[in-house]
Amino acid sequence: MEHNVYLTAIEPGSGKSAVALGVMEALASLGRVGYFRPIVAGGEEPDNDIELIRRRYRLPQTYEESYGAVVDDLRAMSDRGRYEELLKRILDAYKRLDDATDLLLVEGSDFSEASRALEFDFNADVANHLGCPVLLVVRGSNRTVERVLEVVQLARGSLTGRGCTILAIICNQVAPDSVDEVRRRVREVADEPAYVLPEVPELAAPTVAEVATAVAAQFLRPVRGAEEPSTRREVGNVIVGAMSLPHFLDHIHDGDMIITPGDRADLIVGSLASRFSGTFPNIAGLVLTGGLLPEPSVLRLIDGLGGTDLPVLAVEADTYRTAATVAGVRGVLTAESDRKVAAALGVFSAHVDRQALLGRIEVTRTERVTPLMFEQRLLERAKADRRHIVLPEGGDDRILQAAEEVLLRGMAELTVLGDPEAVKSQAASLGLELDGLQVVDPQTSAWRDDFADTYYQLRKHKGVARPVAEDLLADGSYFGTMMVYKGLADGMVSGAAHTTAHTIRPAFEFIRTVPGTSIVSSVFLMLLTDRVLVYGDCAVVPNPNAEQLADIAMASASTAAQFGIEPRVAMLSYSTGESGAGSDVDKVRQATAIARERRPDLLIEGPIQYDAAIDPAVARSKLPDSQVAGRATVFVFPDLNTGNNTYKAVQRSAGAVAVGPILQGLRKPVNDLSRGALVTDIVNTVAITAIQAQGLKDA
Repeated sequence: MEHNVYLTAIEPGSGKSAVALGVMEALASLGRVGYFRPIVAGGEEPDNDIELIRRRYRLPQTYEESYGAVVDDLRAMSDRGRYEELLKRILDAYKRLDDATDLLLVEGSDFSEASRALEFDFNADVANHLGCPVLLVVRGSNRTVERVLEVVQLARGSLTGRGCTILAIICNQVAPDSVDEVRRRVREVADEPAYVLPEVPELAAPTVAEVATAVAAQFLRPVRGAEEPSTRREVGNVIVGAMSLPHFLDHIHDGDMIITPGDRADLIVGSLASRFSGTFPNIAGLVLTGGLLPEPSVLRLIDGLGGTDLPVLAVEADTYRTAATVAGVRGVLTAESDRKVAAALGVFSAHVDRQALLGRIEVTRTERVTPLMFEQRLLERAKADRRHIVLPEGGDDRILQAAEEVLLRGMAELTVLGDPEAVKSQAASLGLELDGLQVVDPQTSAWRDDFADTYYQLRKHKGVARPVAEDLLADGSYFGTMMVYKGLADGMVSGAAHTTAHTIRPAFEFIRTVPGTSIVSSVFLMLLTDRVLVYGDCAVVPNPNAEQLADIAMASASTAAQFGIEPRVAMLSYSTGESGAGSDVDKVRQATAIARERRPDLLIEGPIQYDAAIDPAVARSKLPDSQVAGRATVFVFPDLNTGNNTYKAVQRSAGAVAVGPILQGLRKPVNDLSRGALVTDIVNTVAITAIQAQGLKDA
């Protein structure tokens, strides 16, 4: 059974790139995925969709391996004899990639270079030659319900008439108020499953950087081009500034691009002021036209207001031509378009039954688990039962960027701690939209007195006075942990800007451990190229005794099971079985006995060396009858020194992705971030914390 999919439209402007992201997201949770385009435009610039998917999903394939031919080849070889030669070339390139993957998404042509009739026939022929079912994308923008249905019927009939098998139909970019009607009536013209995605204006909105390129603008303030957050912001509407300032201010909205002659000092200053006033909309940028620059005094004012991060562009063209050009610029979905990617994935997930779609493809899950597969499964599980997570470090750019992605993808409810106005201003300077985010200031929150009373009652036996409790609860870590303790949040993620000790100390003080567990410990999920291993404890307990080591082993096994990893526990030592002696080996041997007695259901082996635990050949020599040796998934290190060094050695030398540390043993989940954490790391940790909270809810 062919497990690949051919994604195609019948015209340009269908939003096929956004749909491709959603399909890849679904496929990535099931096996080693690849991406292939039979034909691309060619030229010096690489194909945007290939680079988007290749970089977004960290595909090991090269750019050259990702396509079969260029549009010029299609034109030159369109006569029958050479056309077959072209199809064979594409099939050969496809097979090379197909052999290295479990699932392959093939995205058809863009209908922007050759004739539409030629490209339509070409896509149908390639889908048939590759043996792929077709996922048809139909454009719904600027169309009535009747017209969308007509296009579905026409496209479906044309593809089936050429022998294609249609997997499903996606009506994309449909007017939001028409979605329900199209979804209901599309059954009149199609037998296959059909999904209807509403139009999301921000997906087509250009960024400030794209507008600057289109109008050949110069930035009045030095910026790092497309790398600066303010230039990555999407532009909503184009507003031409011509009226007086008071009336002009009544017409601006969030995300507007203001276009005005360069000598209109009143509108320039008014636009700059609106950006940081807090009482007016947050515009995206300002374009000064006519080759005119403001007076030196106004330029000095612009420089002085540089902290607002408002892009100010200057162009030679007049206002009319500039406005017409800007209005015609369409945004491109790129690997750097984090907000657009999250929005595209969010709308796909909300409106497409992914499991039903994958069932149509009849995919068989592979036993191999790649890092990408594991990450996608994490996100799926977090979204399936959304939990509420608190992020205390609202002043950190990475936290706000991660919060936006979490919210756009519907992974969790979020509370960020910080001054609401400061968070709002910071989000604006980063070009973020944080709809649905709750922002709480510990300094002024109505909860603070109650939290302080609770902390005082819990800790007064340790000599904590009531004023001290009130001071501590102004701290984000204490406040956020108390939200979790009181049930106002299901879990907390912190540490991007604070030490591990600062993050987890409050949890040790009053969340405490689950009954029957003597110690809080941690694990790292080590994402190797073909499997996921669990390493514990590599971050918290320096030198555990035998009882604590047994607790770490049992907790690590439970964590592994919670994340879909069958626990086979190796209690690591420098000796295997009965071959060695000494206090260190004896501690591991004793810990193994304790864990076996308390958890007879666990597969656990120890003491055992790392090579015997992971390598079947070594295991056959050293422990031939063990159910764990050579197949271990959970590795328990005898002390922090060994564990921390080993996980870092594997991470750096084997190219593994280390997810963690994940704290275990607490009654409610609190997790620590590395201070060098990337936005992706934060998103993954939020997902992990949400899944831990789901497990506690189900327990």
